Amino acid sequence: MWSMLRRTVALALVLAGVAVLVRWRRLEAGTAPSFASAAWPPIESPARWTTPVDGVPPPGYPVKANDDSMIFHLPGGRFYERTRAERCYADAADAIADGYRAAKA
Repeated sequence: MWSMLRRTVALALVLAGVAVLVRWRRLEAGTAPSFASAAWPPIESPARWTTPVDGVPPPGYPVKANDDSMIFHLPGGRFYERTRAERCYADAADAIADGYRAAKA
């Protein structure tokens, strides 16, 4: 009984190894099937945000967000000027949709 189990496990390992080698050879040759086709719609973020330039928000994205604290700051807020943005949002609703909370001060 144990010899039959060993043979079955050995066969499974050999077949898995062959499958890996075939996939690797196809990747090297460039004939592997591509899973990124035009039929799939692109994944879009539910919130609109952009990356700031040197911590300064670009025009149209005044809301500054900090990734470490998950807090966003609105223009005119107490710490808005000294906040170095990591993400910039068009409005507060977009930042909230992305999981950030408003600054308390």
